[in-house]
Amino acid sequence: MTHPKVTIVVSPRERFSYTRESLESIYANTQEPFSLVYIDGGSPKEIKRYLEEKSKEKGFELIRTERYLSPNQARNLGLSQVKSEYVVFIDNDVHVAPNWLENLLKCAEETQAALVCPLTCIGQPLHQKIHLAGGEARIVLEIKGEKARRRVHEKHYFVNRPVAEVADQLQRQQCEFAEFHCMLVQAQIFEQVGPLDEELLSTREHIDFCMTVTQAGGTIYCEPASVVTYVPDILYRWSDLAFFMLRWSDAWEVASLKHFREKWDLKKDKYFKKRYKRLGHRRHQAFLKPLVRRLTFGNSIPWLENGLIAAERVLNRYITDQYTGTEPSQPQKIPGIGQQPAITGQ
Repeated sequence: MTHPKVTIVVSPRERFSYTRESLESIYANTQEPFSLVYIDGGSPKEIKRYLEEKSKEKGFELIRTERYLSPNQARNLGLSQVKSEYVVFIDNDVHVAPNWLENLLKCAEETQAALVCPLTCIGQPLHQKIHLAGGEARIVLEIKGEKARRRVHEKHYFVNRPVAEVADQLQRQQCEFAEFHCMLVQAQIFEQVGPLDEELLSTREHIDFCMTVTQAGGTIYCEPASVVTYVPDILYRWSDLAFFMLRWSDAWEVASLKHFREKWDLKKDKYFKKRYKRLGHRRHQAFLKPLVRRLTFGNSIPWLENGLIAAERVLNRYITDQYTGTEPSQPQKIPGIGQQPAITGQ
């Protein structure tokens, strides 16, 4: 049997409750043959059971750990199983549109790009509001008098614009960065740059990888003919919340920013100060503030929000300490799963 050109690596982003919808969208909307490696980093029992059943049905390779994984840890686990020409990294809360993979692959083959990202939308209804259509990311050297400093230049294209409003402006173009919601990568680039940096636990990992690819001579394209949607949610399930709180923990974010600064020889300028100031913002927007609004029948009570935010930070430190105080379990391939080298979305 001819092996497929692409291996899709699915990994947890920040929750588990969109697992079914995301995976089934891949099989429903992909005609290009592919192999699939699914990384299950400590999902709850019902999701674990669903993935085991689906992997037996579809024949994909399922790798599970009993503890939560950082995104790059999960991606590297999947990457270690890739034998194809291309790998697609995609998060477990992404819903793909028809022909998404075919168009990514077409762009890669026509441009010889090392990395191709789709038009990435956000939220419901699907495929209507843009989250990202490529962007710029590079280190700029600024010289003022006798002083020189390195800073990050980062710009996102078409953020939060309705697709219908800017459709005539969306076209294939070379850019400087993509996000790990979904990206197709030439597997051979990893022979030059090595695996993804696991010291970046929760942030800047996409910027780091894209700048590393560019530094190695690879090009990056955005292909808006390929469309996917990242589907965030307000979190009330504990099985989602525990992972989410670790994934976006203050400790992981601070450690990631520190490593990124040191790796790229950057000062703690306003780019980083802004991110330090926003520590915990994702957690507070995803569950704490919505919870307060529910408890207060939609009223805004700043003193209550501030008090709960302070209490949540203590809980967040506890959860992070509990996680870091345990030894990682070895990932396990599920017996008898992953026998079919090529799967198509029929």
